[in-house]
Amino acid sequence: MPDRQGTSVTHKVLAILAAFSPGRATLTLSELSRRASLSLPTTHRRVAELVDWGALERTADGRYRIGLRLWEVATLAPRGLGLRDVAMPFLQDLTKVAQRHVVHLAVREELDVVFVERMSGHGAPPVYSRAGGRFGDFATGVGLILLAFAPIEVQEAVLSSSLPTYTTRTITEPRRLRSLLADIRKRGYSVSDRMVDDNILSVGAPIHGPDGAVTAAISVAVAASSQSPSSLAPFVRTTALGISRSLGYQP
Repeated sequence: MPDRQGTSVTHKVLAILAAFSPGRATLTLSELSRRASLSLPTTHRRVAELVDWGALERTADGRYRIGLRLWEVATLAPRGLGLRDVAMPFLQDLTKVAQRHVVHLAVREELDVVFVERMSGHGAPPVYSRAGGRFGDFATGVGLILLAFAPIEVQEAVLSSSLPTYTTRTITEPRRLRSLLADIRKRGYSVSDRMVDDNILSVGAPIHGPDGAVTAAISVAVAASSQSPSSLAPFVRTTALGISRSLGYQP
């Protein structure tokens, strides 16, 4: 397979790393070549360099996986594990109080929601998310918070795009979505009531940085028939405020 014209070495390396996904944590050299749209010789050279540096590891059966060196570098991201370290005690307390809940901590990366942490209590409903995963939509509890407090250009980019419909309750009409975002900013928390899954209710709240800007969000997801948003909101908002204060926020 020929290499893409004008592709830099850096772009090729990033394309190889991007070939991995939750469902494809280990790949052969041929699979990497195909998924990265690079020739086999080019892939072989770049992969060898990545293995030497520690960004990739070769398994006993000759496949490749992400290496520990790359994970070590990733831990330096201030919006990733740095935020997670500060938030973890609060998330653990929230999980203990609400055992049948799934707790999410997330940040916005351009037009994606990135889950920094996910904690599940005993008896929690099945929620298909994972720490480090991305969700390319803002219909979740954390997503609605991150969109409501995002810069206006980000909001307009989302509102002008073709939004997916997950259930009959998913709000995709721009006028209704603008109204919803305004309500979220006013009351200080979000409610995603079966907007992504017919069985899941999620309530989110903003996390503020030292300058007052919303830098992250948390949410609690429960079985839709088990609790009301008004009963969940105080716990979620209190937890978010505790994390915000620990980050240096002064209300």
